[in-house]
Amino acid sequence: MNILIVDDEGFIREGVKRTIKKIGPEFGVFVAATADEAAKEMDRHPMDIVLTDILMPGMDGLEFMKVSRGKYPHVRWVVISAHSEFAYAQKAVQLGARDYLLKPIGKKKLTELIDALAVEIRMEKEASREEEFIRSSLKYLREAVFHRLAAGLDIGKLDLKPIAEAHPRFRLVMVTMDAGSKNVHLEHFIIDNVLTELIGLYGTGFVVGFDRQSLLGLATLRDDVAVETLVGELKTHLRHYLKVPFQVLHSEELTDIRQVPEVVGHFRQASASGTYVSFEGGGDKAIDVALHFIDSHYQEDLSLEKVASIVFLNPIYFSQLFKQKTGHGYKDYVISLRMEHAKRLLDNPDLKLADIAERIGYQDVRHFTQVFRRKFSMTPTEYRMRSH
Repeated sequence: MNILIVDDEGFIREGVKRTIKKIGPEFGVFVAATADEAAKEMDRHPMDIVLTDILMPGMDGLEFMKVSRGKYPHVRWVVISAHSEFAYAQKAVQLGARDYLLKPIGKKKLTELIDALAVEIRMEKEASREEEFIRSSLKYLREAVFHRLAAGLDIGKLDLKPIAEAHPRFRLVMVTMDAGSKNVHLEHFIIDNVLTELIGLYGTGFVVGFDRQSLLGLATLRDDVAVETLVGELKTHLRHYLKVPFQVLHSEELTDIRQVPEVVGHFRQASASGTYVSFEGGGDKAIDVALHFIDSHYQEDLSLEKVASIVFLNPIYFSQLFKQKTGHGYKDYVISLRMEHAKRLLDNPDLKLADIAERIGYQDVRHFTQVFRRKFSMTPTEYRMRSH
């Protein structure tokens, strides 16, 4: 049984991993700090259980869970949340999470949960192992044949008949990203999952990765569903989730599987000359994630550029949004947060000023002292003497 732990706090990841390894030394336990890392692990290893933090840099746990369900319907999801995020945990359960764990995570609760899920998974696997092997093998072969066909490659003696019989009428949908040299593994993963889920919602079909920046879907839609409905919803979801510009192209209804390479060729020509939809992610949500990251990492290098990149925003736009949302400039907010932590640490007489400075993100004591004086009109030493 394989278990994935997704949390941006290293001590939580490692603590949960140690506990699970004690529960089942034979379990495969994998860790990831972000949704991007988690997507890669889920592509590499068949996961049975995913324990994910709710608030993380970039894509949060609930969004990651939503975009992953189509591709990995058998995964058991468990969310990890702080008490202040309890409403999120309840929403996760409504989305299909099996349970939630509140921080600090109790070993007894975690052990009971993993034991129960392990029994459930073992019974299900015994019943469906052979059926799943046949289904996944056929799926792999079908998609490999279709990919070669779509790319205009010789399919030799490979048989197109099963695809043609399953889809006597169909449409093609291609999503292409304008990613340049950017690593778009997570975006590729998101498109695959979202398009797969929408095709399943409105009809039947499948999705294949065409190349590094493109995916191709074959969809036989129900009679009451217009292709514009599927494409419209696809664009809406991708505008929210993707951090790179993208295009969505679709064909008219086709009735001959041998038309696929010609249509895909037209898609490629149209893509080269067409326009891309820009990322339009929710600014408020990006700032919420940024604030959570700042509160958890205030002792680290927190340049505006670094935090803006974590939430995939242009630094200038991020700075404007941040002030609009919080009422404070970015730099002033970070300084105020650090100085409030400094005041609490100064209440401990055993801590040296150098230790306090380092704990809140300053390597230079003199710089820390200057900033503290500007903020509170007294030095850290004077504050310490005054409060005792």
